[in-house]
Amino acid sequence: MALSKFLGLFLIHIALLSSSCFAADPFVFYDFEVSYITASPLGVPQQVIAINNKFPGPTINSTTNNNVVINVRNKLDESLLLHWSGIQQRRSSWQDGLPGTNCPIPPKWNWTYQFQVKDQIGSFFYFPSLHFQRAAGGFGGFIINNRDIIPIPFGSPDGDITILIGDWYTRNHTALRKALDAGKDLGMPDGVLINGKGPYQYNDTLVPDGIDYETIDVHPGKTYRLRVHNVGISTSLNFRIQSHNLLLAETEGSYTVQQNYTSLDIHVGQSYSFLLTTDQNASSDYYIVASARFVNESQWKRVTGVAILRYSNSKGKAAGPLPDPPQDEYDKTFSMNQARSIRWNVSASGARPNPQGSFRYGSINVTEIFVLKNKPPVTIDGKRRTTLSGISFVNPATPIRLADQFKVKGVYKFDFPSRPLTGPPKMETSLINGTFRGFMEVILQNNDTKVQTYHLSGYAFFVVGMDYGEWSENSRGTYNKWDGIARSTTQVYPGAWTAILISLDNVGVWNLRTENLDSWYLGQETYIRVVNPEVTNKTELPMPENVLYCGALSKRQKPQDISFATSITTSSSKLFLAVLMVASALLFH
Repeated sequence: MALSKFLGLFLIHIALLSSSCFAADPFVFYDFEVSYITASPLGVPQQVIAINNKFPGPTINSTTNNNVVINVRNKLDESLLLHWSGIQQRRSSWQDGLPGTNCPIPPKWNWTYQFQVKDQIGSFFYFPSLHFQRAAGGFGGFIINNRDIIPIPFGSPDGDITILIGDWYTRNHTALRKALDAGKDLGMPDGVLINGKGPYQYNDTLVPDGIDYETIDVHPGKTYRLRVHNVGISTSLNFRIQSHNLLLAETEGSYTVQQNYTSLDIHVGQSYSFLLTTDQNASSDYYIVASARFVNESQWKRVTGVAILRYSNSKGKAAGPLPDPPQDEYDKTFSMNQARSIRWNVSASGARPNPQGSFRYGSINVTEIFVLKNKPPVTIDGKRRTTLSGISFVNPATPIRLADQFKVKGVYKFDFPSRPLTGPPKMETSLINGTFRGFMEVILQNNDTKVQTYHLSGYAFFVVGMDYGEWSENSRGTYNKWDGIARSTTQVYPGAWTAILISLDNVGVWNLRTENLDSWYLGQETYIRVVNPEVTNKTELPMPENVLYCGALSKRQKPQDISFATSITTSSSKLFLAVLMVASALLFH
C-alpha cells in the first residue's frame, strides 16, 4: 500500500510537471492519414493525394512558440515525407521533411513530426516533398498566429481564409514523373485549381458543365484576412478579385508596408496575406481569379482558376468577362516593379515585441558570396537534368544530417562552387559549407526562359535587389539596405538576377532549391550545411528518438521503432488524464 501511494504521488508530480511544461510552451496536435482518393477537379477522374480524406489537406493553426506534433500515417503505395515550407525549424533540421535531412516514411508506416514554431508568425503551407507527389496534392495551409501580447499592425480581421492556388494536370503524378524521367517536358497544364476545385463556368466553351468550384462566403462591411499560397508545379499566377482591392499585409512571416493592389503576381511556392474589405454593393457575386502569367494568353486561356466571392446579400450570380490581368504579356518590367514595391514594415512587431527593423541587415558585413546560375535543362550521362552553377544535385541514399551524426564518410562533398562552373555540367551531391553566424550574399542568376522561384529552408532571407541582365559587382549599388522584405521564397525573372542576404544563425542542413517542381525534380538544388564549431547543445537539438534510418544506416532501423513513435503521439490533455488515471488506480486500489 505504501508503495502504491508513493507511486501515485510520484505520477501525479510527473503529470503536474508535464502540464506546467505544456503551459509554458503549449502543444498543438494533429493526426494526418495520407492516402489516395479519386477526385475530378477538372472534370476528369484522377488519383489525388488526400489528408484525412480531404483534398486539399487541413490547415494547421498554431501560435508563436507552440510545439506542433503531427502524427503521419502513410497509406500511399510509395514512401513519403512532408515538408513545412517556410517553417524555420530553429535548431532542428531533423524535422524539415526533405530527403537531405530525413529518411522517408515507408508505406503503411507512421512517423511523428514534433517541432516548435519558434519566434515566427505568418502564412505558410506544407506539402509532400518526394516523388513529384506535390503534383497530386497532399498540401495544406500552415498558420502561425501572433501571441496575444504582441500587437498586429492592423485591426483584428472579421475572418481568416486560406486560399491555395496552383496549376494542375489531369495526369497522375506518376505519369508526370515518368515523362520527366524520359526526357520530356510536361507541356501546358490542364488548368488551375483554387482550394482543390476547378473553375466556375464563366465561359461555356472553356469550362465544361459539372465542375465543382470554390465559393467564399462573406458579409458586407467586414474585413477578412486572405492567406493565398501558390502550391502549384511551375506556373506563376496573377491573383485578383473583381471590383476589390487587395491590401497586402504580410508575406511568409514578415509584415509588409501596407499597399493596395488590384492584382498581384504570386509565383510558385510563395505566400501572401491580404486584407479584403467587403465594401461593394453586391449587385452580383464577384470573380476570384488566378491566371497564368508570362505565357501566350490566347493559347493558355484554360489555365485559369475561377472561384466566387459571395456576399450574404448578393443579388445574383457572377456573369460577364473576368477582370483583366496586367496587360504586359511579353513585358515583365511591370511584374518586377511590383515585386520591388513589396517592402518590410520596419516599425511593426513580428513574433517579438521589438520592431522588425531593429535587425539592421544593411549594416552587416558580408562574409561569404555565392553566385548561383541556372540554365535550361542539359544532358548529363544521357539523362535530361537541370543544374545550379553547373551541378545537378543527387540526393544521397543516407541523408546528410544523419550521415554527419554517425560519421558516415563519402555521402557528400563540400565542393559547391562560389561561382558557376565553366566546364561541363556534372551530377553529384555537392554542398555549400556555411559559416555559423556568418552573413552570406547569394546572387540567383536565371539564364532560363521562364520565371524561377527559389526557396531556402531554415531561414528568412532579405531580398535586397533584382534587375535584368547579368549581375556584377556594380549591381550592389542598387541594393535596398533598409526595408527589403524578409521571406523564404523569391522569384527570379528570366534573363535577370535576384540578390538575397542570409544571416546564418540556424545550425543544421538546409535546402536551397527551385520551387518549380519539374526543375527541382531534375536536380536544381543544393544544401547549405551550418555547424557550430563549439561543442554545445544550445544551438542544435539532439537527434529525435524516433529517427528513421536508411541508406548506409538502414540496419539500425527496427520495426518496433515505428510503433514506439506512434505510441507517444498523444495530446497533452490525453497524457495528463492518462497519468492521473494510473495514479488514481494506484492510490485507491
